[in-house]
Amino acid sequence: MKLLTSLTLLCALCAAGVAAAAPAKPARHGASKATPKKPAPVKRPTIDYAGEQVNFLEWQAVRAFIDDVALRQGFPREELEALFRQIRYVDSAVQLVKPPPVGKPKNMNAVRALMIEPVRINAGIRFWNEHAETLARAEKEFGVPAEIIVGILGVETVYGRNTGRFRVLDVLTTLAFAYPEAPNQAARMAFFRGELENTLLLARKNALDPFTLLGSFAGAIGMPQFMPGSVLAYGVDYDNDGNLDLRNSAVDAIGSIAHFLQQHGWQANQTGPLVYLAHVAPEREWERFVGQGLAAKFTLQEITAAGVASANRPPPERLYSLIDLQNGADATEYWLASDNFFAITQYNRSYFYAMSVIEVGRAVKHNRDAAAVIPRETL
Repeated sequence: MKLLTSLTLLCALCAAGVAAAAPAKPARHGASKATPKKPAPVKRPTIDYAGEQVNFLEWQAVRAFIDDVALRQGFPREELEALFRQIRYVDSAVQLVKPPPVGKPKNMNAVRALMIEPVRINAGIRFWNEHAETLARAEKEFGVPAEIIVGILGVETVYGRNTGRFRVLDVLTTLAFAYPEAPNQAARMAFFRGELENTLLLARKNALDPFTLLGSFAGAIGMPQFMPGSVLAYGVDYDNDGNLDLRNSAVDAIGSIAHFLQQHGWQANQTGPLVYLAHVAPEREWERFVGQGLAAKFTLQEITAAGVASANRPPPERLYSLIDLQNGADATEYWLASDNFFAITQYNRSYFYAMSVIEVGRAVKHNRDAAAVIPRETL
């Protein structure tokens, strides 16, 4: 498949600050010649960093990547080379992906304090009120409750306030070929190379200048912070305007999140809580149920027999896994997590993330419902 619009042409036009113009109509006989109008400038968006201008084409791994993508995906090689000459090295992205210091304790209560705060919750109420109809439609079509979608958008970008101002091509290229030393360095570089390829495909599919795609320091795009591959695979033009826009369309963001979760194991028939607070016995036989991956694997009978109890009466017909949430120097929390909890971890592979989504969504719903109650004395 050839480029819908030449990447070289798009980049050259934008770099020169001009737009492609339609052919001029011939002047009528005897009419005075009008002064040609200058094309309107096409501005690339402002970014949050200077970046370092390096010649990525001198990197052997980059040239091998270009050869491979050009061959498999049908990109003209010279266009990819022209593109990579403009890409910048972003050291701040390298620093930000480094793991936290060894031994630094996790703390769920600290995460709660950061997430469950008035600015985020009030923004969530406003967002829900403004998009209540779309949220209800997504819940009906995909089975994902509105509060979970609202929770994800609140955690990810505070409902579009913080979508990131890094050029996606810059950070993905940097991380694909200069990821910092780590035990998983090879796997992470392979991941980012795949997302770099997906960015090129996404730009071609939508006839975009790829340098106009902005995102986080890791290349995540728009209100829901989808990686480019997820935009291609799970993005939904939910407002049916012919344009999938996760940066500016809350409707597209809502539909895309719901579609993503549906495709990653969300069970629409599982009502009630996604997690149940658990109490563990001192004998610690239950430890074998902790850290068993990102899936609900065990029957309630198996877990309770090992010394785990919950006062909230989890449905016995479901499967669960036992998750642990550390609280720094304070006692660790334990929860029985169901299938839908683990569907959220497919969005971000972290128990802390999934719990934050649940609690932000719950807080927004609680405060929105409370605000909707009309005092009896006003009736």
